[in-house]
Amino acid sequence: MSTTDTSPSYGARIWRVLLPLVVTVFTVVGTFGASRGQVDRHEPDWFMVVLLMIAGLSLYWLRTNTVPVLWATVVSTLTYMLLEYPWGPVVFPFVIAVFTTIRLGHRLAGWIGLVTLYVGHVGGRMILGINEQGVYQVLLVGTCFTVLGFLGELFRAHRDRVMAAARTRKEEELRRAGEERLRIAQELHDVVAHHISLINVQASTALHLVDRQPEQAAPALSAIKEASKEALVELRSIVGILRQSDESAPRQPVAGLDHLDHLVSRTSRAGLEVHKIVHGEPRPLPTGLDRAAFRIIQESLTNVVRHARATSATVRIQYGEQTLVLQIDDNGESLTGPPTEGNGISGMRERATALGGTLTANPTPAGGLRITATLPL
Repeated sequence: MSTTDTSPSYGARIWRVLLPLVVTVFTVVGTFGASRGQVDRHEPDWFMVVLLMIAGLSLYWLRTNTVPVLWATVVSTLTYMLLEYPWGPVVFPFVIAVFTTIRLGHRLAGWIGLVTLYVGHVGGRMILGINEQGVYQVLLVGTCFTVLGFLGELFRAHRDRVMAAARTRKEEELRRAGEERLRIAQELHDVVAHHISLINVQASTALHLVDRQPEQAAPALSAIKEASKEALVELRSIVGILRQSDESAPRQPVAGLDHLDHLVSRTSRAGLEVHKIVHGEPRPLPTGLDRAAFRIIQESLTNVVRHARATSATVRIQYGEQTLVLQIDDNGESLTGPPTEGNGISGMRERATALGGTLTANPTPAGGLRITATLPL
C-alpha cells in the first residue's frame, strides 16, 4: 500500500528552525543595543529577555498552530510595551505572526490580534497613567497596523488565486485523463469487437467445412490468422499508450480512412461483400476526424457481420466543403422500425457527437439498416 508524503521538504524544515532563531537573536540583541540612551525606559532585565524569547521562538509553531502563536506574540508584545521596556525591534515577531495569520486565511484572528495590541497599548497606557502619547503618534501606529493588515490581505488574495488556479489545473488534468480513458476504452471495444466478430464468422465457416470439404477450410483459417494478428497489432498500439513505454509503439492508434481498403478486403473475406463508393475529392483529414470516421465504418461493418445476417454492405463516403458524410447500408433482415441500439450504435454516436456531428440509424428502403454520420470538417 502506497502512502503520500505530506511532510515539509528539507529546505522548509531548515527555514522553520532558522526563522525563530534569527528573529529571537535579532530582537534580543537589537533591543539591548537600542536601550542605550533610553533613560526614561525600564532597564533591561531577565523578564524582558523572556518576553522577547517567547515572541521570537514561538514562531517555530507558526505554520502548525497559527492562531495560538499569534496570541503568544500579542500577549508578550503588549506586556513588554506596558512594562515600558526600551523601544526596539520588539514588534518584529508580532508583525510576522499577524502577516502570516492573515495570509494563511485566518483573517478574523489576524485583525482581532491587530486591534487587541493597538487598543491594549493605547488604552493600557491611559489606564496605568503612563505618560500619554500624542495624537500624531497614536494615529501613526494605527495607520501602520492597518497597512500591515491590508498587506496580509493582499498576499492572502494572491495565495487564494494561485491555489484556485492550481485546483483548476488539477481538475482539468483529471477531466482530460477521464476523457482519454473513455476514448481508449472505445478504441479497445471497436478493435476487439471487429476482429473477434470476423474470427467468429471464419471459425464457424472452418468448422462447417473441415469435415465435408477440408480443402476449403484453409482460406477461413488463414483469415482467422490474419485477423488475430491485426488485432494483436492494434491492441499493442493502444496498450502502448497506457504503458507509456519507451518502445516503438505509436502514441496514437494510426487507423484512418487510408486503411479503409484493407478493412473492406478483410471484411469481404469474412463472407460479407462490401462495396466502397467515394463522392468528392478525397483529402487529408484532421487526425481525430480521420480516426473517428474509420472507427464508425469499422463498427458499422462489425454490427452487420454480427447481427444483420446480411450478404452485402455498401460504404459511401462524401467529401463536402464543410462536412464529411458517411453512409453504411446493408441488405440484412427487414426492419419495420428504428433498430434497437446497443453499445455499437451508442459508441458510434458518441464519436460523432464528440466532433460536433450527428449519427442516425434507420431502416433502408429495402429493409436493411442504414447508418449515416455527418461530421463537420
